[in-house]
Amino acid sequence: MGPIEIVSTSARFVLSGGKAYWLWISFLLLLIVWGGLAYVDQFRDGLIVTNMRDQVSWAFYIGNFTFLVGVAAAAVVLVIPAYVYQWGPIKEVAILGEILAISAIVMCLLFVVADMGHPDRFWHLIPVIGHMNFPSAILAWDVLVLNLYLVLNVVIVGHILYRGMQGQHYNPGLVVPLVLLSVPAAVGIHTVTAFIYAGMPARPYWNASILAPRFLCSAFCSGPAVMVVLFQILQRTTKINIKDAAIWKVAELMAYAMFINLFLLGAEIFKEYYSATEHLIYFEYLFKGIGSNTALVPYAWAFVICGIAAFLLFLFPATRHNVVTLNLGCLLIYASVYIEKGMGLVMPAFTPDTLGEIYKYTPTIHELRIGAAIFSTGFLVFTILCRIAIPIMTGEFAQAHGSAHPRRSGELATQPSGTA
Repeated sequence: MGPIEIVSTSARFVLSGGKAYWLWISFLLLLIVWGGLAYVDQFRDGLIVTNMRDQVSWAFYIGNFTFLVGVAAAAVVLVIPAYVYQWGPIKEVAILGEILAISAIVMCLLFVVADMGHPDRFWHLIPVIGHMNFPSAILAWDVLVLNLYLVLNVVIVGHILYRGMQGQHYNPGLVVPLVLLSVPAAVGIHTVTAFIYAGMPARPYWNASILAPRFLCSAFCSGPAVMVVLFQILQRTTKINIKDAAIWKVAELMAYAMFINLFLLGAEIFKEYYSATEHLIYFEYLFKGIGSNTALVPYAWAFVICGIAAFLLFLFPATRHNVVTLNLGCLLIYASVYIEKGMGLVMPAFTPDTLGEIYKYTPTIHELRIGAAIFSTGFLVFTILCRIAIPIMTGEFAQAHGSAHPRRSGELATQPSGTA
């Protein structure tokens, strides 16, 4: 199958679908245009259209960036059981986790651009080419590992899909080393992101050595929560055979990760309250409020309660295997980690500021519109890639091209070249 045939057959699948598919695509495109117009205003007028000020210079954009880095890193929850332990039910759908990682990294980079006052200076973030004081600047390392992780996943997914289009299995000599390299790369992207926070001495709220482990544990909760919901949607809307055993195993891993995440949070709270230094004020503002300034208190207790409730739901097999409680737990985990990475992580570090002023930040409609456009772009990337990958996994792609290469669902990702 030549390049022209590959492009035309892929386009045929992307441009075909029922009413629900086109309503979904239209909805995403509408949000992208709506948010894009808001970004035009921000580009013209500057970050003054946001509610970020000198007192709170990181906010909605950086909170979403941090959350989505965790979603991207969570692909290792599928990669390790699939390629290290060769567990079949997860190996069959591991490529979907890698596609989700690509979509999440795209959203991460877009949120970084949105947070820049001068996006035309983005090239300064590129190591060697720009002026980021590489290798001493942690931010330069973050840009490096994010793009490395993106390239790894694009190469892995691209190779597997290309070989599938040809009716062939992937080359394990290429894929397996890259997949194994993606494991430390996934850990690295969230670790380096945590180091950006923890390495700021002027922000004592972030100065914790366990911040990186907390980031990783919360990532291994939130990312799989998104995957579990997407897997169930794909089960019902496509011909791909995603086994319930794979979903249940991911939910079990999420329970372990959430326990460690809650334990580390508790350890940090104990340290702050027991030592009772002047830095306790940031935790008090988050969990108790300072005087009448209690804007973050409901969010703080919301992410703690949601996290505990989700952990209890995933702890017991009976609730993990029940579709209602399973999805409820996924929503609770998503809400817990999303609130924690925004209202629970970014805001308290800036409030009160070094002069004792309490600035109450809330995102403007411009920020919300731009955020909606970025999330829609990520979902659009995921949808298009799935519209190409799933027909290859089910054998529909080969049949559409007239090739005699029917295959079982998942066989593409399960059997490398040279195996029976």
